[in-house]
Amino acid sequence: MCNLYRLTKTTAEVANWFSAIEQLAGANFAGEVFPGTPGMVVTEGALVSMSWGFPLQRTGSKGQALKPKPVNNTRADKLDGFFWRYSFAERRCLIPLNAWAEAEGPRGGKTRSWLSLPDAPLFACAGIWRDSDEWGRCYSMVMTDACGVAADCHDRMPVILSASDYAIWTAGEPEAARALCRPWEGPLTLERTDEPWAGGAAQPPLL
Repeated sequence: MCNLYRLTKTTAEVANWFSAIEQLAGANFAGEVFPGTPGMVVTEGALVSMSWGFPLQRTGSKGQALKPKPVNNTRADKLDGFFWRYSFAERRCLIPLNAWAEAEGPRGGKTRSWLSLPDAPLFACAGIWRDSDEWGRCYSMVMTDACGVAADCHDRMPVILSASDYAIWTAGEPEAARALCRPWEGPLTLERTDEPWAGGAAQPPLL
């Protein structure tokens, strides 16, 4: 599962890498992206800003409305569920990143372990998006079974896309896109650090 990823390139660099039209002139983004914060997304040939996570409505013990939680991960085997199916069928996107992090270690003392593609300054994970009343346009990262060194950290990982599959994911038929939701077959780099795991709120289960 991914509740933190890193993107340290400028908007112009990201747009150039993905041959996308930049619609973010003057925008600033944090180098680390947490659920509920803005991130860069490539959709319909443009690089745009969206909030990371679909809003999940919640109620308190007395039936009062609570602040929604961002559901930022989407299980590949649940894409046909009501919460996701229209976005998967109609609104798929690319999520640019340099690396994603998993939390490892004892409760209260977890640290960040970063995973990336060797020698790849940028790559893309599979995403879906929709409009929301709460946060405007928002996106979620599609997750599949972990493989390689990623399986040492968690049982799930983002669906990583090769450049040759970008168009299939964003514009292909749903069944062709679904076939891309598989563990990454290439090499992965794992960097364990002593950085405290902090900054992200606790997340609801994947739907």
